[in-house]
Amino acid sequence: MSTLHNLEKIIPDHRELAIRVQSLRAAGKSIVFANGCFDLIHVGHIRYLDGASKEGDVLLVALNGDESIRALKGPHRPVMPLAERMELVAAFECVDLVTRFEGTQCADLLALLKPDVHAKGTDWDPDKIPERDIVRGYGGRIAIVGDPKNHSSSWVIDKLAK
Repeated sequence: MSTLHNLEKIIPDHRELAIRVQSLRAAGKSIVFANGCFDLIHVGHIRYLDGASKEGDVLLVALNGDESIRALKGPHRPVMPLAERMELVAAFECVDLVTRFEGTQCADLLALLKPDVHAKGTDWDPDKIPERDIVRGYGGRIAIVGDPKNHSSSWVIDKLAK
């Protein structure tokens, strides 16, 4: 797969993304939404995205913006800027679309796109997902996917620092 093809997966404009999602849905495709920082890619990310992709026909991944990551992880994060993180995630074969969101939650983007499935990692309790009411409100489903949460970018960074 060429890098150009991967870059075509990246749609930062949410209006354009909504049109693309509507078109896919009209073609009978089910949309799966996954999100995260994806600061330093590790095996946990791969397993999460692979698991999410199996929940429907089209996997859309939304990445936290740089300011959002600083708010969540501290002033020295992210390690890689948003554009590079988006390009890396787009390179995965199981990923069909990539976008970004600001803030620490993706609630507004979920409300706009109304994906069929909101996939979260195994570190989440379905009843404690901040966006659960929005997803359930439009008739979506929450899926817990991936392997046990024993991998993290923070862990990799800490190990490198030592």
